Amino acid sequence: MEGAEHLDELDRRIVIALQGNGRASWTEIAEQCGTSVATVARRGQQLLRDGVVRVAVMPDIQHGGESDLFILRITCAPGTQMRVLGALSRRTDMRFLGLVTGAYDILAELNVRKEESLHTRIVNEIQAIDGVERCNTDLTLNTYKVAHDWSQQFGVGVDQKRAVEVHRCAPSHFDPADHKIIDLMAGDGRASFRSVAAALGVNESTVRRRFETLQGRGCIHLVTLVPAPALGFESEIILDISVAPAQLDSVARKLATYQGVRYVAATLSHNALMCELILPTTQDVFEFTNGTLGQLDGVLGWTASVVLLVVRRGFVETPWWHKGLSVPSRPDVPPAGPSLDDLVPSLDGASLIVSPVTGALSAVSPGAPVPESGGRARVRGC
Repeated sequence: MEGAEHLDELDRRIVIALQGNGRASWTEIAEQCGTSVATVARRGQQLLRDGVVRVAVMPDIQHGGESDLFILRITCAPGTQMRVLGALSRRTDMRFLGLVTGAYDILAELNVRKEESLHTRIVNEIQAIDGVERCNTDLTLNTYKVAHDWSQQFGVGVDQKRAVEVHRCAPSHFDPADHKIIDLMAGDGRASFRSVAAALGVNESTVRRRFETLQGRGCIHLVTLVPAPALGFESEIILDISVAPAQLDSVARKLATYQGVRYVAATLSHNALMCELILPTTQDVFEFTNGTLGQLDGVLGWTASVVLLVVRRGFVETPWWHKGLSVPSRPDVPPAGPSLDDLVPSLDGASLIVSPVTGALSAVSPGAPVPESGGRARVRGC
């Protein structure tokens, strides 16, 4: 699972305070943490610099016009998952993007405006990515609950009743100046109003007023992203839940009341509900599935995937996911040899012999005898 960083108790208190208000001053955070401003500022700035934490401004999903969300379940050719993730990470229309276990490799939420072509996005662009073998596309019909940070898990800065209410924004709620402010603060939600104002050539009070108006309306959201393990959460699970049609709404609303449930949506597929569950331990997951989910009237069954790595959440790219691209080799494992793709140009038409003892590859020319101890694999292209 993602995030190798281990935070000490003070680091966690700082992160929890940022969950409540990502733009809180270091003085305010120091008061909550019960330590000096200098210590909190030094620790907090280090967490932000190291990419352990990111505070970001996320516009409402409808801010650019009426749109639909599609759930993509992508299966990749073996060994290509990270390359496919890299290609998808550059797409700004991905609200969520993650590497998962289970029947598919990558889970994504694709935002498509009504006037845009879904065919172009799915067939011409996503399915054309080298390594993508299959893309199952499902339409999100209704979102019952969505949270992009950890404020609900810690009970800070959020009204639990409002957490299940989805604000519907519209392009008319924004003007060009608003969009410029959001663009400048998208990757750094703690950017000072003064620096944003200087970049735009306007007054600081203008930026502050516009930002606070948009935030108060629910047109933008301030989110604090951090890897789950860094805060002590071992289990990040995606559940595809089959529900009796007549009880879909009641089950979804019930699930949305649980603190460990971060996302609930009704989908067009036969599974009916998709749910994101984040809990501290595997034992907590067992207790939830056995004692809660399994007891809900109307639930027929479910399948589950473990989230290994989150690349995008709330349209914001996580700063830590790139570390998953270069995992250090274990000292007891010999370095891998050349890939088949490396061998193909010079071995087209040959056979590869795999040693059952060492696993080593050797080439045999066409027509040459194959040793009895080896297994023959025809090289691609012949």
